[in-house]
Amino acid sequence: MNYGFQFGVVWDNIPELLEGAWLTLQLGCFAFAGGSLIGLIFAAIKTYGTWPLRFLVDCYVIFITNTPALIQIYFLYFGLPEVGIRWSNEACLLIGLTMNAGAYLTLILRAGFLSVRVTEIEASQTLGMSLIQQVRYIIVPHIAKSIYPALANFFIVVLVMGTSVGALIGVDELTGQAINLSTVNYRWLEYFTVVAGMYVVLTFIASIGLALLGRWAFRVKARIF
Repeated sequence: MNYGFQFGVVWDNIPELLEGAWLTLQLGCFAFAGGSLIGLIFAAIKTYGTWPLRFLVDCYVIFITNTPALIQIYFLYFGLPEVGIRWSNEACLLIGLTMNAGAYLTLILRAGFLSVRVTEIEASQTLGMSLIQQVRYIIVPHIAKSIYPALANFFIVVLVMGTSVGALIGVDELTGQAINLSTVNYRWLEYFTVVAGMYVVLTFIASIGLALLGRWAFRVKARIF
């Protein structure tokens, strides 16, 4: 069977694909920022919190990490309206990705908490630092250096490319835009060939951005790819 490629059709819709790529990057950044905040708080609770709080965090982490992100997003998008709660498809995707990221980042950041030397914590306590001050001035800089590569990989692999599940609930991110456009002229192969290349470019941009951020903010010599 001979197939004639017509990439000109795709080039005509490049602005729409670029809009989808920009939304993909935005969703990934916001979900990662929210997930990092959740992960930092919950990792601190798992390390220093009381038993009831640790139990609640464990329940959250176990549930999220043992169920697919798509199921969690479907619950927000299709399940909550049954009890009168309605959010936009973008909000459901963002909240679902943030909750999912928070659970995994709790585990990643807790490893960073445990890597902090006891002598550093004891010295901060001797200086009269509160727990929040210890986290801000001692723990966060330390774990940023020790687990920054893992955080960067998580952002790229899970969030930037994980946003593609939004296409299943009508979010016009990069994959969603490709599906919408290709259903008009049925040039699926051309559209998704170009979109695959755009994901590579997005990953490259995110990798460079994270490497520069790590070197500037935490003096981490993060690798690009």
